[in-house]
Amino acid sequence: MEQKLSNQIALITGASSGIGAGVAKAFAAQGATVVLNYPVEAAKDAADAVLRDITAAGGKGMTAQADVSKEEEVVRMFADIVRTYGTVDILVNNAGLQRDSAFTEMTLDQWNTVIGVNLTGQFLCAREAIREFLRRGPQPEKSRATGKIICMSSVHEVIPWAGHANYAASKGGIHMLMQSLAQEYAPRKIRINSIGPGAIKTPINHSAWATPDAEAKLLELIPYGRVGVTEDIGAAAVWLASDDSDYVSGITLFVDGGMTLFPGFSTNG
Repeated sequence: MEQKLSNQIALITGASSGIGAGVAKAFAAQGATVVLNYPVEAAKDAADAVLRDITAAGGKGMTAQADVSKEEEVVRMFADIVRTYGTVDILVNNAGLQRDSAFTEMTLDQWNTVIGVNLTGQFLCAREAIREFLRRGPQPEKSRATGKIICMSSVHEVIPWAGHANYAASKGGIHMLMQSLAQEYAPRKIRINSIGPGAIKTPINHSAWATPDAEAKLLELIPYGRVGVTEDIGAAAVWLASDDSDYVSGITLFVDGGMTLFPGFSTNG
């Protein structure tokens, strides 16, 4: 069976759990060599466990520690990957977190932490990836595009979210960062897109689906009638990273079971 990402090197940030781990497994199954980024030493065991799952299934890769909000750590990580594998072909800008608070109680640290990881982290990683794509140049034997970046956004780049102003602001920022970079670098055959997950069963939102009552409440927001899983995002990411989507640039692909259809208005509001 043809593997859509054969011989390509893919960096997935925040890959020690959740959506990042799911994307890494999906990429490895399609022939990519995956680099699983994790933020701090405490997450190393989790990243190693994901890598063991990947290698047990016949995939290959490595782990790489870096706090994506810190420039020197991102630069070092990319240098290590290029030294090990020669280049980077795909970046999945996935690392993200929440520090939720009522707006009047939100601290500057809560604001800066979320913006630093979710938005500044995507800027830093995308900058280093694009620098590497331009340095290396086209590799038509691997891919029609010179490089691919997938920014992990959220339905909350378009749906306001009271009590989560820092998170929603970071995702709105990702949308315009992605489109601005896509516009700037499409002439160099670098494709940059986003995925906007809806409710996905991951540790970050465990309380929203962990009990039958909680899941039933969540399903009121999902017209398709089920909560998503990481495999849903992995499949979308494979498509966006492969030549199957070669004419796709500058879009957000919402993978949300219809959450962005604003189901509260389905009965005329």
